[in-house]
Amino acid sequence: MRRIVLSLFFVLSVLLSQAAEITRVEPSSWWTGMVNKQLQIMVYGKQIGLSRLIVNYPGVTVKEVAHTDNPNYLFVYLNIAANTKPGTVRLQFKQGNQTLTHNFSLLARTAKEGAAGFSQADVMYLITPDRFANANAANDDLDGVKINREDPNARHGGDLAGIAKNINYIKDLGFTTVWLNPVQENRMPGGSYHGYAITDFYNIDPRFGTNSEFKTLTANMHKNGLKVVMDMIFNHCGSSHWWMNDMPSKDWINNNSGKYVQTNHAKYTLMDPHAAAIDKDILINGWFVKEMPDLNQRNRHLATYLIQNSIWWIEFARIDGIRQDTYPYPDYDFMARWCREVQAEYPQFNIVGESWYGRSSASSWWQQGSALNKQGKTGLKTVMDFPLTFITSGAFDYCKEDRTGEGSPFYSIYEELAQDFMFPDQSNILTFLDNHDLDRFARADDQDLRRYKQALAFLLTTRGIPQIYYGTEILMDGKKAKSDGYVRTDFPGGWSNDKKDAFTSDGRSDKQNEAWNYLQKLLKWRKQNAAIANGKLVHYVPDETGVYVYARISGNKTVLVMLNGTNTNREVPMDRYKQITGNRTEGLDIITGNKFNITKSISVPARGQYILELN
Repeated sequence: MRRIVLSLFFVLSVLLSQAAEITRVEPSSWWTGMVNKQLQIMVYGKQIGLSRLIVNYPGVTVKEVAHTDNPNYLFVYLNIAANTKPGTVRLQFKQGNQTLTHNFSLLARTAKEGAAGFSQADVMYLITPDRFANANAANDDLDGVKINREDPNARHGGDLAGIAKNINYIKDLGFTTVWLNPVQENRMPGGSYHGYAITDFYNIDPRFGTNSEFKTLTANMHKNGLKVVMDMIFNHCGSSHWWMNDMPSKDWINNNSGKYVQTNHAKYTLMDPHAAAIDKDILINGWFVKEMPDLNQRNRHLATYLIQNSIWWIEFARIDGIRQDTYPYPDYDFMARWCREVQAEYPQFNIVGESWYGRSSASSWWQQGSALNKQGKTGLKTVMDFPLTFITSGAFDYCKEDRTGEGSPFYSIYEELAQDFMFPDQSNILTFLDNHDLDRFARADDQDLRRYKQALAFLLTTRGIPQIYYGTEILMDGKKAKSDGYVRTDFPGGWSNDKKDAFTSDGRSDKQNEAWNYLQKLLKWRKQNAAIANGKLVHYVPDETGVYVYARISGNKTVLVMLNGTNTNREVPMDRYKQITGNRTEGLDIITGNKFNITKSISVPARGQYILELN
């Protein structure tokens, strides 16, 4: 026994004799006046976990100093009283005769501008930052990884400066919101251009720019009437994340035994009443790929860390919304808590979750208030409408023969929207024709723009919040059969040595300018139309004419949309649509400026469309 006591005393003496260090403190700052008065500070450094903490600042008290199985970490939980003044909080870590001091910045909470959320009055422009524009060549190469624009899977050099340079382009097109694929640090071997393997949650990737640049970018977006949506990932991090070399605790990541377990992507198991437990476990705890360790949000310290991280970015940069990647994969209860805590701080804020399903029943299950979901409140305001995307991809293709009624290519769209009863909030559904994970909607072999124009007319007038992928306006095409890089190609003119500059009309072909001008006209009109921004949807079953007719109605404002799904001109009797037209006699087509008598019949061109403001 005496030998054991002496051994333990020796080990303790050795540990105490090693000087503690502070290598990282996250977050680096916080704010007074937050709704949640509790703040977690993660402190990392050699043997810091053996220290005791002293804080002496008016209004700040220590609630808990939590230790893990790794002595190089401390999780400090502070309470910040409502009347606490901004200033510098001295965190003193004492270990024997040694005292380490860290000055923690407590800032005054920012004014309420920004953090505005987004709604169906908005239209998002989705950008993959590495592929949009490069305005700062000095940040192209890092860690021995050089840009290589010949390789679709390598870094190409796009950055925040390139986006900032083209704010007017985005604004002039008529967009109201910009969604950026992840911009946080991805210092992974090979480059990780896409941004989904985060190696530092609190820093912008240096190949994109700096935290300060990002804050300035969002401020400039706001000055130009644009909102900013930030892409975030809670399910996993990159294998080169700094903490992977010395994890805060053994249960920080899932399946940490050394045996690789990949997720099965079986997202339906979360709602499946017959699901086997092992299938659900592999979905939640399996890794996306070997380079993306799966985070364990059931670890209370990690859960709070991630929630605070998103709140930090909102408060620091005044972003207006978040798109959360792989929403069904993290812990369910954690995600619900995250939504609640963000909404508590920013009631107008909006979060859209990537709910990649082929059926509306599954997508709607995730939306807050769903009657289908008996598991508990999700708190998620907006879901992504993948089922509608998959249907529209084929519905707007040219038909070899005219089909009407239930055979109409638009009948599948009608049928899908008819199931909107499953969504508790039909206005908060993100709609899109494509994105960075799908084949591009535009096709190189399209002979004309009829498919393109019909699809955009539908996307920008149906219910929900539309999102358009960068380059759609200039007919950028690409399939992901070889790799995702083929649908994330460079925007022409974004690099100084590009032969063409599609940011200008002179740098676009006649066909591209026709597409660009059409989209711009739609977007600018949409901004001013209350029926689209707030109106309800009324639609009609496609009949023997093969024309899909629907309307958006808000008060005395009505927009009537007619989409011809056949290859021949169609005469559409208007008496069927009296519920919409009422006593009105005339409709103004917002694209051509032509007026139509809506009391008798209207001839809709083959594969054509009208968007009529009723008078």
